[in-house]
Amino acid sequence: MKKMEKIILSAITAVFTTTVTASSVIAAENGSATKQQGEKCYGIVKAGSNDCATATQSCAGSATKDNQPDAFIFLPKGVCEKIVGGSLSSKEERKK
Repeated sequence: MKKMEKIILSAITAVFTTTVTASSVIAAENGSATKQQGEKCYGIVKAGSNDCATATQSCAGSATKDNQPDAFIFLPKGVCEKIVGGSLSSKEERKK
């Protein structure tokens, strides 16, 4: 049963990540992922799925691990705070 639960959770996570990433890409292409209409959500990105540069990387898609604290994706306003692990600021910004 444990194996089946892991498979189901992995499938749910994959669907969620794909949906969020696709939404971000569509929003960016339509120009609606701007600071006024969207917000950066840190700490929830799957490896290789970040939208823009991180503190240690120079381009999108370069996050090296899941939930990397300095990697972000653009989401509609208000969505990030509803996601477990999501933050509107990077770990480095919170330390300041």
